[in-house]
Amino acid sequence: MTATVAEAGTALHAQWDRLRAWVVDVVDDTVGDEPSVLEGWTVAELVAHLGRAMDALAACTPVPPGTVPLTLGEYLGTYGSRAADIATTTRELAAQVAGDPVAWIDARAAAAFANLDELAREGDPVVQARRGPVRLSAVTVSRVVELVVHGDDLRRSVRRFATAVPDPVDPGALDLVARELLAIVVARGGWDLEVVDARRWVRLAAGRTPYDVDELSAALQARWTGDSVPDLGRMLPVL
Repeated sequence: MTATVAEAGTALHAQWDRLRAWVVDVVDDTVGDEPSVLEGWTVAELVAHLGRAMDALAACTPVPPGTVPLTLGEYLGTYGSRAADIATTTRELAAQVAGDPVAWIDARAAAAFANLDELAREGDPVVQARRGPVRLSAVTVSRVVELVVHGDDLRRSVRRFATAVPDPVDPGALDLVARELLAIVVARGGWDLEVVDARRWVRLAAGRTPYDVDELSAALQARWTGDSVPDLGRMLPVL
């Protein structure tokens, strides 16, 4: 992982502010109950999930000295086994907060940022997150990943029902997520790669776009002209 706590926190604030404003401006009763691009999820349920994503940071607590943390890749890798539970919990939450979903996600975001500030006083401590111990920097980056990926999900979802939909994804946050997801892959394979198209790469790494070598070559390139982009089919999606 490359981002510091400060860098991850800055990206999280920027992405949250942009996405929150987008939700208020774009998601209304005409689209909230429509199906999203994620099978089985409505647009309103995706919005509720934003609050749960931030709540994961709010719930982090200190751990005893010497606790060995998961890496960012290991932490993100726990998502797949809990996909059904995440979907069920999200639907339940969406029903509970249907009266004022923005107020609820605002409250969870405020709690998340307050806890981040408190924990960051110790630098980059290992904290207990929902899926195991992890560095504060890593869990903060994972929240940026959540907001960027789901922000892109929301934009693609709403564009099916309306035209000229603005982009809820902050460019700086998108670049950070693209770099961190590539760092996970590079650490596992040892290649020297760089991002060419951040959004295309994030969609591939997050399983939003079916794996295709042509898509991969449009998203990444080898840093040195004599090298080529490896086939990453067995390593994707990262989450």
